[in-house]
Amino acid sequence: MSATGETAGGAATGGGTARGGDGGTFSAADLLQTLDGGTGGQFGATHAWTVGLCALFVLVTLVITVRARRTTRGAVDFYAGGRGFSSAQNGLALTGDYLSAASFLGIAGMISLQGYDGFLYSIGFLMAWLLVLPMAQLVRNTGRFTMADLPAFRMRRMRVRLACTVSTVTVCVFYLVAQMVGAGALVAVLLGLHEGGTFLGVSADHARTGAIVLVGVLMIVYVMYGGMKAATWLQITKAVVLLSVTGLLTVLVLALFSFDPRALLDGAAQASGHGPAFLEPGLRFGVEEPGDPAQTLFNKLDLVSLGLALVLGTVALPHILIRFYTVPDGRSARTSVNRTITMVGVFYLMTLALGFGAAALVGSERIAAMDPSGNTAVPMLAEELGRLTAGPVGAAVLLALVSAVALATILAVVASLTLASSSSVAHDLFGHILMWGRPRESQEVGAARLSACLIGGAAILLAVQAREQNVAFLVGLAFAIAAAANLPVIVLTMFWRRFNTRGVEWGVYGGLSATLLLMLLSPVMSGRTDPVTGENLSVLPAWVDIQLFPMENPALLAVPVGFACAVVGSLLSSERDTARFTELRVRSLTGWGADQD
Repeated sequence: MSATGETAGGAATGGGTARGGDGGTFSAADLLQTLDGGTGGQFGATHAWTVGLCALFVLVTLVITVRARRTTRGAVDFYAGGRGFSSAQNGLALTGDYLSAASFLGIAGMISLQGYDGFLYSIGFLMAWLLVLPMAQLVRNTGRFTMADLPAFRMRRMRVRLACTVSTVTVCVFYLVAQMVGAGALVAVLLGLHEGGTFLGVSADHARTGAIVLVGVLMIVYVMYGGMKAATWLQITKAVVLLSVTGLLTVLVLALFSFDPRALLDGAAQASGHGPAFLEPGLRFGVEEPGDPAQTLFNKLDLVSLGLALVLGTVALPHILIRFYTVPDGRSARTSVNRTITMVGVFYLMTLALGFGAAALVGSERIAAMDPSGNTAVPMLAEELGRLTAGPVGAAVLLALVSAVALATILAVVASLTLASSSSVAHDLFGHILMWGRPRESQEVGAARLSACLIGGAAILLAVQAREQNVAFLVGLAFAIAAAANLPVIVLTMFWRRFNTRGVEWGVYGGLSATLLLMLLSPVMSGRTDPVTGENLSVLPAWVDIQLFPMENPALLAVPVGFACAVVGSLLSSERDTARFTELRVRSLTGWGADQD
């Protein structure tokens, strides 16, 4: 999700709306109205506090980057942070990687509108880490820097590394574009702009473009100059701040209800307008379509498909995988995941309090009127809590704190995604394919820095072009690709003796192609309209209708296709290397030779 992480919830609406990290969407215009309705593009007290806190965070991260640069000398330092981080530090970094702005804003927002059903996403995100846990030690002991190190240990390296690079870059770029569009929208909000307003003669659209460029440049600087050390400390800082602010808001909510959860739930149910049904399943998922049993079935299958993508995709996300290489050994990797599970679990319990608190104190109807997806629930809750505890000044400070934390989470996530993709390009494509596995360390690190600049620049250009589009589906697509293309390779490399080079290629390209094709033919891209207004709700123009696949998330079909392609490809090849598989099994379980290429 972050987490990071992570894809869920609510339909994106209109231009300047994006889904971040692990789920949810946020609307620049809606959030602005929440933060400071009616500034007309001028700084109010809230915006002054917000910009100040954001500037402070950026300054701190730049100091971290400069310090990391001084101790980053070789490939191990750049790719893996010198493998010197403890399990506690890596646990915090993994938490920061996974928990994104959407975890903070989106999940609580869905709970505030959908009650019990909104919390189902949190359960899925947490369950994903139960699959990551048994894989962490195996991945750390087997690879060095990238996902491709795992299959390349026992197969033809060049072909395997090329396939893994294609998959890694595809996942990261899709994820990056969605995050960048969201970052641009949020930064425009922090500047106090809204549609039709200006600030210092700059229109909202131009400001959003400038914001995307600014966030992209910061992202590139973090990776080019600080590498994994800077990215890790950035994630640690972000995780501590995010958990602290979420904890503060949770305590304030519970205090208003005398720390009685029952009173909080009753208040939320009453204010939601749904009564006791707000605390029961059925408000969002499994909704019956009158007279259309087929669509009812597809609605339920779509939920299963999304859950499958979230749970299976997490373990195969490139920026999650490479974090296991930052600790000294496999045991530390496993321990860091245990710590992450605890922190992620606590965080989602706190979002439960925030979501129901927003419903009880702000009201679901008021939240939905501001943003139908519910992503302004936490800012509105912060405003209400601040007003109740410290008057207008408290409201301004808490709103600014929420906004600054949301921006911090986006900056941290995009830095990790850029590092993961640039590492794959430099280590796998440049180092092992173009240089035949014999590059000098300085050459490979230089290639990684150049790759970070190029990938970051491409992400900026794509995000600028898509700044007015609904790009929420890209995060779900990234999770689905990770589950359909990356996961079969990781699992079969570890556990199937018969797996070979052709199986890797067929699995990656088959899973990737199936996911992209099904998404292209889904209602996300074309053929979906609002039944009341007739408004086009798909990405493509209304006159384009190529919908053949009935579900929005393709994972339910694409993941089996990815595994099937990997198995069939392996069986059709005569390649065998039992000795290397045996060596891999010993290495994955014991850590023997773990840091050797």
